Amino acid sequence: MRVEVKRSSRRRKTVEARLVDGTLRVAIPASMTKAEEAHWVEQMRKRFERRVDRDTISLPERARALAAKYQLPEPAEIVWSGRQTTRWGSCSVDTRRIRISDRLAGFPAWVVDYVIVHELAHLVEPGHTSPFWELVNAYPLAERARGYLLASGDRGA
Repeated sequence: MRVEVKRSSRRRKTVEARLVDGTLRVAIPASMTKAEEAHWVEQMRKRFERRVDRDTISLPERARALAAKYQLPEPAEIVWSGRQTTRWGSCSVDTRRIRISDRLAGFPAWVVDYVIVHELAHLVEPGHTSPFWELVNAYPLAERARGYLLASGDRGA
């Protein structure tokens, strides 16, 4: 992804980024050091790459297919969430709404599928009980996906 940086004397604290014709345009305060600039450019690049990856994955289609394959109920809604910072996913049993962290967008499909199966299983068994784990472990790559998520350094689903 091509990146253009614009320093602005009007900008005091905030950093802004936009994707324009395939170029990431990052606006930063003129007072930022080169190290701060590099940090923010990298942060914005990662954020926009996740968005691009996220847009190529249809969560509703994936959830329908996985629900059918593992005899789990379909959610009323499943969406990407940029606000999930401590969990890979969440499930509201009452509304049957599932949120998947957009941090997963760049992960292998089998890891994303595991998190979806994990959240779908909550529609049957709300807690992390033995019956819940039986449902989740029907996914053949469950243990491997849990290891992948643990190795990534963040909290799991």
